[in-house]
Amino acid sequence: MATLQSLALASPVFHSLMLQPRSLSGIPSWVAHRSSNSLFNGQSLLVARSLLSPTTWNSKKCGPIVMMVKPKIQFIQGTDEQTIPDVRLTKSRDGTNGMAIFRFDQPSVFDSSGEVGDITGFYMIDEEGVLQSVDVNAKFVNGKPAGIEAKYIMRTPRDWDRFMRFMERYSNENGLQFVKK
Repeated sequence: MATLQSLALASPVFHSLMLQPRSLSGIPSWVAHRSSNSLFNGQSLLVARSLLSPTTWNSKKCGPIVMMVKPKIQFIQGTDEQTIPDVRLTKSRDGTNGMAIFRFDQPSVFDSSGEVGDITGFYMIDEEGVLQSVDVNAKFVNGKPAGIEAKYIMRTPRDWDRFMRFMERYSNENGLQFVKK
């Protein structure tokens, strides 16, 4: 979230709005945004048409700019993992903690790790931010890398809820289904 916010606040549109404050019927041109389905606190920018082009401004042609991030998994920061994992979840009986075990067969990180760098952890990235773990183990067969197992531990119900929001976004983007065993 911090990266997205810094990009929004560094944009020329944001600075032009801040240097020349504009209002739409007394409403400031930037407002805090809260989705009803998420705990995500971002900023929406209302940009008047006159800032974007020399045509006359029409209040029906402006709207919020919402910055979204495609949910992704990385082992090397900045390099997205292309292999879709098998994910297994466990949860304590009282629901206070749990664990997610991700298994990747022939992950693409092995193809690029020599060029890009070493595996530094397990990063799950979405519009709310980054969930990370350093519990990452590689599996080797005949001296060659064959797979990766990464564990993410959730110690509170809030951690569990945050993880489930990530997984819902990630599964929708990658066609995963939940199968209860």
